[in-house]
Amino acid sequence: MKFGNSLTHSGLNISLVVNDAVGDDGDFPTPSSTDSSNSRQDGDGSPASLSPWNQTYPFMKSPCFSQFRYGGAHRNNNSLIGSLVREEGHVYSLATAGELLYTGSDSRNIRVWKNLKEFNGFKSSSGLVKAIVISGEKIFTGHQDGKIRVWKKDPSGGHRRAGTLPAMRDILRSSINPQNYVVVRRNRSRLWFKHADAVSSLSLSEDRTLLYSCSWDATLKVWRISDSKCLESLTVHDDAVNAVVAAPDGLVITGSADGTAKVWRRQHEESNDATKHILEQTLLKQESAVTAVAVNAAGTVVYCGSSDGLVNFWDQEKRLTYGGVLKGHSLAVLCLAAAGNHMVLSGSADKTICVWRREGLCHTCVSVLTGYTGPVKCLAVEEDKHGGRRWIAYSGSLDRSVKVWGVSDGVGG
Repeated sequence: MKFGNSLTHSGLNISLVVNDAVGDDGDFPTPSSTDSSNSRQDGDGSPASLSPWNQTYPFMKSPCFSQFRYGGAHRNNNSLIGSLVREEGHVYSLATAGELLYTGSDSRNIRVWKNLKEFNGFKSSSGLVKAIVISGEKIFTGHQDGKIRVWKKDPSGGHRRAGTLPAMRDILRSSINPQNYVVVRRNRSRLWFKHADAVSSLSLSEDRTLLYSCSWDATLKVWRISDSKCLESLTVHDDAVNAVVAAPDGLVITGSADGTAKVWRRQHEESNDATKHILEQTLLKQESAVTAVAVNAAGTVVYCGSSDGLVNFWDQEKRLTYGGVLKGHSLAVLCLAAAGNHMVLSGSADKTICVWRREGLCHTCVSVLTGYTGPVKCLAVEEDKHGGRRWIAYSGSLDRSVKVWGVSDGVGG
């Protein structure tokens, strides 16, 4: 992901002392802009020596500041179930579907795991796999080269490539009309529905009919899943877009290296061949890049992780209002995953995962999951089939491993 002008670090105490340490190997590119002609290529994940900002943190005005702390006995409710290690690439993305776990890496491979064992796999020619989402029998993967690949499950259990977004038929049909081109950088033009830089994040609409893709080219694109058609393209930020998540009621949240997080609302259009999203609210404006976004199951709480190691959150009744900040990491927050309505997990470049339990507007860090030797880059959570307010969490790291955890919010055993 891109961190804009600076990667900052927050200490584990309440003071505003900023850590001078440089992060471990990770997705820490040099300062970026929408002119992405110098975008990193596959595997270029070396650390950057970046100076921290001296800034005013949002939690100074927060109605509920949640500092790093253990939740006592709740800590025993969270444990490692197993580790998946394959020495072929740093793990950048993962997604779950039933009994299957999909992992993407900078080796260009998508691995499929079942019951903690490698089950299947397939390879893309598009480079580093930055995002994975699953809709029924289709698997969508977002790549460093700006393409979105579509895969389908075979009855035999294998996978085959079913296409690319945008589809070749749409490229050929649109390329003859000059009005379909937009200037992307340095007088270079591109078809409006093609990403000009890495696809950084993917998300499905609540009704699972639309796919949202965001990119380091500062755009958000909306795709209709049924026919792979791009319905809309919006320039949503002034710098790389690092994260997108679709929420209930037609809301879409984006986070960017420009330090902002924005809420977009989908408007109903009479034509089935169009969508329209309008800016409803800007949640955050700060110097630190927004690196991750998550929404709880009910769509009432939005979380945004940043390169300063903080997680800000907003609570919604009629409109999203600022709720406070979670401070549990010493380096950048790289990923977030909400578990139900009362728990959220944050993964960081500091090689840890914080498990937070929400009670009203206040959050408690009930556990810290450790054991990685590299930054925690991606998270996915699914409900434990045994119930009991427990969840199965999957975390991928730049140390080339995936860990599987059993986690609980610490309520009711």
